[in-house]
Amino acid sequence: MAVRSEPAAISAPAPAAEGLRHQQLAILLMAAALLVAPLVLYPVFLMKVLCFSLFACAFNLLIGYGGLLSFGHAAFFGTAAYAAGHAAKVWGFPPELALAFATACSAALGLVFGWLAIRRQGIYFAMITLALAQMLYFFYLQAPFTGGEDGIQAIPRGRLFGILDLSDDRVLYGVVLAIFLGGFLLIYRTIHSPFGQVLKAIRENEARAISLGYDTDRYKLVAFTLSAALSGLAGGTKAIVFRLASLTDVHWTMSGEVVLMALVGGLGTVFGPIVGASLRAGSSTEAVLRRVFASSSAGKALWWKVRSSYQERALVTSGRSVPMRSPPFSRSRLLQPCSTPEHRRARPHRE
Repeated sequence: MAVRSEPAAISAPAPAAEGLRHQQLAILLMAAALLVAPLVLYPVFLMKVLCFSLFACAFNLLIGYGGLLSFGHAAFFGTAAYAAGHAAKVWGFPPELALAFATACSAALGLVFGWLAIRRQGIYFAMITLALAQMLYFFYLQAPFTGGEDGIQAIPRGRLFGILDLSDDRVLYGVVLAIFLGGFLLIYRTIHSPFGQVLKAIRENEARAISLGYDTDRYKLVAFTLSAALSGLAGGTKAIVFRLASLTDVHWTMSGEVVLMALVGGLGTVFGPIVGASLRAGSSTEAVLRRVFASSSAGKALWWKVRSSYQERALVTSGRSVPMRSPPFSRSRLLQPCSTPEHRRARPHRE
């Protein structure tokens, strides 16, 4: 006897599809908010936020979805800043060509760095990227075309495609917003593509991804190069906005700042790096670390020791000799009288 089957109930939308729709709606709301933001906030401040947001999103693509922690992303950010500044000021490139040249330089540098670094994993990968970035920093410190400690100043903004005058902050804000949205949408499409799913699989279990037949080194190299290129796009845009490319952009603290932005906003999230970059725009990493270390006397001593040792290395490298001061938080303690008779007897008597 045949059994009549009941019609299948209409299933509810999958949670993943529902989440994607929510993310797309959030992107539209974010774009609308950024369009009207110059009416309320200072455009130059907003452009700074957008540049660092793109930088943080590019870094999050590597660590949040690929599981690769890089301590050398300042190399790509600073290289693009120098490339864009030199191309625009010395070679007379228009801004679109200067940004394209800067992005290409960072992509090429990322390809080389990635090829050298992805052969290792974990902390070894991070240390290799940090070492390569520091080598590049000292090269830029001595190179004649970077201006040394003065950097490249008075970078011309020019006219975009010979039409848009970027000397107007509001016009420049529209261009920077378009660059940010383009880079952000490229990252969003990448993480939701089959390539992005393979990256997530490598992050979760690389050995299993290899057993399924994926060339994990090639995927990681492509992700590293793409992250470097987008970081360079952010660095070149920042150089055009502020008309300056300096050693700050390639310093190791810039790599620490982008790590802090991603951590504060949330690793592996779509909008988290934007939140972290927005919080960073009004402060500095050194100030944040100083507040963290200042919670205890041992932390203060450690902070001063690390900061003093780095300053001494920087002064030796630059050939300058500046006496280091004692930490300000210990002066009052040094001036206090000794509490024991033994210490009083040990102190030399002054006439």
